[in-house]
Amino acid sequence: MNSLSVSGHIEPDTRLRVTAFPDGSHPFVSLRIEGDSTEIALLAAPGSAEALRALAAAASEAAATLDALTSDAAQVSSHG
Repeated sequence: MNSLSVSGHIEPDTRLRVTAFPDGSHPFVSLRIEGDSTEIALLAAPGSAEALRALAAAASEAAATLDALTSDAAQVSSHG
């Protein structure tokens, strides 16, 4: 990955878009994460599929953790 730091908030209406650029000599895929005021584009070249799979797995783990945190908070507030 090239050196870059980005910070943004994922909101319920965040949009995701994948676009393939099948150029014969330099094919790549663009993964765009778009919100009202933020847009992040990740460009993935051949050979980086495993990195995208790791990103997807990390996102899935983050979603499950957020679900658990939300569930735990709801249970705590209902007992109080």
